[in-house]
Amino acid sequence: MDGSRAVPLKEMPLGIDEISEDEYASQSRLLQEFTSISSIDKAWIKSDSRNGSQAMFSISQPNLVANKRRKFILSSNISREISNSVNFQWAPFPVEMTGVSVIVPSPSGAKLLVVRNPEYEAPCQFEIWGPAQVEKEFHIPQSVHGSVYADEWFQGISWNSDETLIAYVAEEPSPSKPTFTCQGYKKGSTTDENFANWKGQGEWEEEWGETYVGKGQPALFVININSGETQAVRGIEKHLSVGQVVWAPAVRGSHQFLVFVGWSANTRKLGIKYCYNRPCALYAVKAPLCVSEDGQNIISRDNSVEDFPVVNLTQSTSSAYHPRFSPDGKLLLFLSSRSAVESGAHSATDSLLRMDWPIDGVLCSSAKIFDVIPVVMSADDGCFPGLYCSSFLSNPWFSDGCTVVISSFWGSCQVVLSVNVLSGEVLRISPTNSNFSWNALSLDEDNIIAVSSSLVDVPRIKYGYLVDRERKSTAWNWLDVPSPTNECSEKVESLLSSLQFSIMKIPVRDVSDSLTKGARNPFEAIFVSSKTNRSDSFDPLIVFIHGGPHTVSSSSFSKSLAFLSAIGFNLLLVNYRGSLGFGEEALQSLPGNIGSQDVNDILVAIDHVIDVGLASPSKMAVLGGSHGGFLTTHLIGQAPEKFFAAATRNPACNLALMAPEKFFAAATRNPACNLALMVGTTDIPDWCYVEAYGTEGKNRYTEAPSAEHLALFHCKSPISHISKAKTPILFLLGAQDIRLPICSGLQYAQGLKEKGVTVKVIVFPNDNHPIDRPQSDFESFLNIGVWFKRYLF
Repeated sequence: MDGSRAVPLKEMPLGIDEISEDEYASQSRLLQEFTSISSIDKAWIKSDSRNGSQAMFSISQPNLVANKRRKFILSSNISREISNSVNFQWAPFPVEMTGVSVIVPSPSGAKLLVVRNPEYEAPCQFEIWGPAQVEKEFHIPQSVHGSVYADEWFQGISWNSDETLIAYVAEEPSPSKPTFTCQGYKKGSTTDENFANWKGQGEWEEEWGETYVGKGQPALFVININSGETQAVRGIEKHLSVGQVVWAPAVRGSHQFLVFVGWSANTRKLGIKYCYNRPCALYAVKAPLCVSEDGQNIISRDNSVEDFPVVNLTQSTSSAYHPRFSPDGKLLLFLSSRSAVESGAHSATDSLLRMDWPIDGVLCSSAKIFDVIPVVMSADDGCFPGLYCSSFLSNPWFSDGCTVVISSFWGSCQVVLSVNVLSGEVLRISPTNSNFSWNALSLDEDNIIAVSSSLVDVPRIKYGYLVDRERKSTAWNWLDVPSPTNECSEKVESLLSSLQFSIMKIPVRDVSDSLTKGARNPFEAIFVSSKTNRSDSFDPLIVFIHGGPHTVSSSSFSKSLAFLSAIGFNLLLVNYRGSLGFGEEALQSLPGNIGSQDVNDILVAIDHVIDVGLASPSKMAVLGGSHGGFLTTHLIGQAPEKFFAAATRNPACNLALMAPEKFFAAATRNPACNLALMVGTTDIPDWCYVEAYGTEGKNRYTEAPSAEHLALFHCKSPISHISKAKTPILFLLGAQDIRLPICSGLQYAQGLKEKGVTVKVIVFPNDNHPIDRPQSDFESFLNIGVWFKRYLF
């Protein structure tokens, strides 16, 4: 023995090697700075013409340590000056709404409903806030209902006009389950918590798919905020899932009605998240209340079910949601996704519809429905491309009572529109000379509070007003609003200031005579680069592909994409034909052609930026999730030399790959890699049929696919081209994903490993399809950044 001591080997964390450890450390510090940027989610305004207005902004921020999203309320007093200027006086600090599920101000702004949903078996908590204190607090036991729905689909919370009653949507009480003892089954339901008893499972109840696992049936309830009296609204058939409730205008001498959206589920509940093609209708039901001796509305428990008939108001259309009554109560306005329902595409061009509301309170199921904004099939360059609107302001009306404000996608930008619901006139009122994206948050009388951002500019609050209202001018002026929400770290601000972006028109290649006019029009791509980008020294290019496929990559700010730009990558966001915002003909050209038309559009966009001298073919990567992951895995098979490395989140990988020798890196989040496998495991099997066969797939859809169906799914899938793929690829998979179950991504990853391709797989055990829990999202993009740096620098 020579007496020397052995030096222990450095133990590295799982999944990190010595080469990339420094990169993990430096990138994680920068990513934290981007992650900490707050998001402006909603705004509520209490207007006062004489004393100015009071505003509340709902702001959120990821809390990485707690793995939750913090929610804040930031208040401001708004004063409008004679010189057409506006002054916001902000509260010194925001107030965190810990444990709050949803807040809804009353119509007058004098009261505020705060809902705290239960954890475990605790009651649901309703708080009524006044200007200086909590005035009332009610605890609704689980025997009455479960959590109040606070999502974008079923959520509905509505104050009545005198602010004494609130209608809302919550989970029905959990049905009782069979009880067993050592003697066997115990007859009758029981709540006894005897240690010698145990609860059986009972019959399985179907849910609404992705993100709704464990959620109870959405049902309608009314609470009296003076007494706390709560009752379920009766008469609604069990097969209807309800949501988006609003109070109908009160009619003197008539019973008051509630209007709600109903989704029927007589057979299977297919996944509803992101799926606007699920048929739905507007229904009206009498509210369960009567007038007490002192003239107050109170909840009555003495009426029979026959006293609560439910009327389908929109039998002549297959889709109706987001109901909004005009200020005078004479019109009922609503959105419709009937083109999605009729075609089977999960999202398509929307319609805006209206109907007259009966002033005598006598409802009719055959009332005439008027098209305010019909579906736009194809638009000329620069013209209105149709309505693409997933949400609606709770009060979108100007003081004229016939004009509403809507945010909608217009090509690769989100814009603010004004719509006259009587004439159908549509005006783009956010700036037309800007490629920024705009989203209306609230109205301050006839003025608009909006948020504006771009891929290289953090969200900023804007205040819009008509230049000359007296002369009925259509020109709007938008003022910058200094706000604490504009702030970000000096480092982030410096990095963003060094970037630029542009929106490019990409001509369609190999135009066929069989294509519709809209499908022959150019599509768009957004290019993000450093201002110092030079043709002799290109930064590596990440081709980012959105999912859906019928969604859109907009020019709005994205913290994760801004982070990738900040660490030295150019970005190309391709809105291939089939994306929202470009007319119905372009959108409907994709179903039946996935894996070919969308793949070719992406390759054409890549060739375009190479041809115009913005990118090098030797420094290219691809990134996409869901259908974007489907295309990511398609591209590394159809164009294996173009991307040397790839990353994908939850990919759909069993469609075709056809353009060899193109790529150098890839990453994917929850990709669709094998449609033949996906169709039997997903919550949206209808998607496989419609996107593989086209609209006729609606009629071919079955729960028992034939060998012919499975063969087509396979040849449309990335897995059919796996033998050509050789790109190093990163998979990020959510173990709880039921939209694109983890088995699809794992099967494709294992197939690549089998043939010697470099593969890295990260599984997030508690995440579903979006992989959007704060820690998971952070780790995803940190690994994407390190992966691409490793292969492209």
